[in-house]
Amino acid sequence: MRAFNPILKPLTLIIAMLFACEQPLLAALPAGNAVTDGPSILRNALPTRQKDLRKMQHNLEATIREVSTLRGNRWDALSEAASSSEFVATSRNIQILQSIPEAKKKKGEKILNDLTKNLKNLNQQASAHDTDGYISMREKSLDQIGELEELTIDSFPYTIPQEFEDLPRLLGRATVEITTTKGEMTAVIDGFNAPLTGGAFIDLVQKDFYKNLPFTRAEDFYVLQTGDPEGPALGYVDPNTQQERHVPLEIRVPNEQRPFYNETFEDIGIYKATPVLPFAALGTLGWAHSANALDDGSSQFFFFLYEPELTPAGLNLVDGRNAAFGYVVKGLKILKKLDVQDKILSINVVQGAENFKAKA
Repeated sequence: MRAFNPILKPLTLIIAMLFACEQPLLAALPAGNAVTDGPSILRNALPTRQKDLRKMQHNLEATIREVSTLRGNRWDALSEAASSSEFVATSRNIQILQSIPEAKKKKGEKILNDLTKNLKNLNQQASAHDTDGYISMREKSLDQIGELEELTIDSFPYTIPQEFEDLPRLLGRATVEITTTKGEMTAVIDGFNAPLTGGAFIDLVQKDFYKNLPFTRAEDFYVLQTGDPEGPALGYVDPNTQQERHVPLEIRVPNEQRPFYNETFEDIGIYKATPVLPFAALGTLGWAHSANALDDGSSQFFFFLYEPELTPAGLNLVDGRNAAFGYVVKGLKILKKLDVQDKILSINVVQGAENFKAKA
């Protein structure tokens, strides 16, 4: 099995010893993060400059914490978030549609009209103090805002280094359905921020590489790993070259034009940075590589089993050392049930296949 073995520091030795085994580790438990919801992270990771949509998004996302502690005048805050978002959707309708390319404008207009209606309903749910109704309508509204934000992106926002021109890439996002022996999960693969990692994964999905592969590592509240093929190979062997295909470590940092390749945060000297795709949510998908190299990840990946109540502050050894490339957005209850007795039956691309390119 190929996995990541963190560079240990004195404060992390105890944690590392807890997970000691003959196989290298992925990393220690992560530090807390303000956003621990996969869909919210994905929305924030979109390279859009549409400020009106961002304003509505952040208004509604801020209510996620409010709902868990509803009492007294909390409903006033939820109602205000809904009404202010409805006002933006109505008063900035023209500007929002102008930010969407002409070929996508008709689709955007329909989504925006539906969003405006849902925001009005959301305000009514808040006025009625209907918790379940509010949560359901808020999630639907946020999904629509995310769809609109993605529509505003006219082209891939940066150039991938030429040295990786022979590797597959995902120039946008793709949604996959993961069928396991315990049930189904849905994950969004983010090629905007991890195009080579996401591209390698989608390429293998389309090749049925993961079909009937078992989970080879299952650590409670830690990781669930798969992707190790039968036989001596540790990854995907290209039938044309008979060589194992390797994918570079790929991590994007906010405000950087493109990802860093084959450099950890320690190498770059940014020890406290949070990547655009952090290991901060249950069901974060991470790409595994060996303890000896950053660029030998091939096919093995893991689901991060984030548990905030078990997260020691300041001990994040995943962000900046492994590439996250997507998040499970449905089926988290299934994910929690999986262990080494289970396997992946199949993975299928259900949306975004057109964003996949076999090479440059």
